Amino acid sequence: MSRAADSSPTAASTSARLRGRCEAVIFDMDGVIVDSEPRHERAFRHVLADIGYADNHGIHFPDYYGKSDQLVWRDFIARHDPPHTHAELMSRREERFIEIVVEEEPIFEGIPELVGSLSGRTRLGVASGSRHSIISAVLNMKDLRRHFPVVVSSEDVSHGKPRPDIFLRAAELLGVEPARCVVIEDSVAGVEAGLAAGMEVIAITNSFPATALEQATLVVDSYEEIAAALRIADL
Repeated sequence: MSRAADSSPTAASTSARLRGRCEAVIFDMDGVIVDSEPRHERAFRHVLADIGYADNHGIHFPDYYGKSDQLVWRDFIARHDPPHTHAELMSRREERFIEIVVEEEPIFEGIPELVGSLSGRTRLGVASGSRHSIISAVLNMKDLRRHFPVVVSSEDVSHGKPRPDIFLRAAELLGVEPARCVVIEDSVAGVEAGLAAGMEVIAITNSFPATALEQATLVVDSYEEIAAALRIADL
């Protein structure tokens, strides 16, 4: 998805809002590592068209940014009661999405450099609302997987974002207190989840304008600003 057009504070002017030293950085994946939200929507629309709901599915996809894919199908099934099972719909959409991502490799420019610069300096994790098969397909690109010893999916927790479970589980596996973690997010639900976990949150305006993300500890427009903020945080 193209970056949302809006002005936001720069890292130089707002990085003092970070409490200081952190011991782990936890990345959301969709909309942060990979430009996937429009491709998720394409995959959903492909499956919906295949089962006869191209124009009457009633799903407003931006409402689900940052949340588990399961919620889309849950709401669709509740509205239309199709003959297809939840598991079947999940599987078909997942397969289509992976095909799109593997073909296009839409890793955000700046992510390999940011992750590479942080790796070895601090502990890194991924906490994503996507399933493990999708996360693996994405992290296999640009040699990213080696930088993330901890990967948590919505499959691993009882409640997805905006509940804090996924970030708390990532912190537990990283062996770091939540207050010493910084979350990188792009969605409103993700920002809420990170803050609810007691973590600081840097929100990047890849999917939402800065005004929608203003609850975050810091709002930025670029990965260079994230790098600057984390350097000041003295990793």
